[in-house]
Amino acid sequence: MTPAYPAAHGLLDGKVTLVTAAAGAGIGYATARRCAEEGGTVVISDRHERRLGEAADALTGLTGVRPLAVPCDVTSEAQVLALFDAVMDAHGRIDVVVNNAGLGGTADLMDMTDEQWHVVLDVTLNGTMRCTRAALRHMVPQGRGVIVNNASVIGWRAQRGQSHYAAAKAGVMALTRCAALEAAEHGVRINAVAPSLAMHPFLAKVTSDDLLAELTAKEAFGRSAEPWEVANVIVFLASDYSSYMTGEIVSVSSQHP
Repeated sequence: MTPAYPAAHGLLDGKVTLVTAAAGAGIGYATARRCAEEGGTVVISDRHERRLGEAADALTGLTGVRPLAVPCDVTSEAQVLALFDAVMDAHGRIDVVVNNAGLGGTADLMDMTDEQWHVVLDVTLNGTMRCTRAALRHMVPQGRGVIVNNASVIGWRAQRGQSHYAAAKAGVMALTRCAALEAAEHGVRINAVAPSLAMHPFLAKVTSDDLLAELTAKEAFGRSAEPWEVANVIVFLASDYSSYMTGEIVSVSSQHP
């Protein structure tokens, strides 16, 4: 049984919070919603402009406050820099960055093309790197800030057809740990979540019913996570309740061997 949607507790009161890949109905939008509900001043970004506008409309309807919505393709350094400049121009600082942008796919390695490999790595790993780098360039001079990256349990656990995605997510984990060491002396924390299976329409569209059933069967609760359940952990890592945590990868999973 899915638990009740939790009440807000002001965990991000007054914090300027940027969430990438926040359009649609997945973890990104759920995170933007939870951050707004927890009192954050939310900025959302996505490469899909129409869906980004729809997400902004939905958040406005829920919270009464329209978030700044900035189109951005994280494979473009110029667009990433423009995104962070837009946040600074609008709000004067950046307190929290949630790097959610990622791209998956399924292909056995022997059949995988260079293009299939490169596009997944460029969005999922390089995009996270670009946004983390841009965030640090603003947060280090501030002497504070929090970055939360979206990794995946597949960075630890093997799954057929996922060599590119698993390599990218394992890279996000390593990036998180190394960047956290560099940032700690400047008062900036960097952590990551590693979800197992969070169900949303896009995942259902690109994943076979048989595979979804197989993955669900591995979960101790006998169900997939709701995207907001992953978002709750992201909010915790973004909040002052996790003030002594950095360089950590938090599994959001009920998988058993």
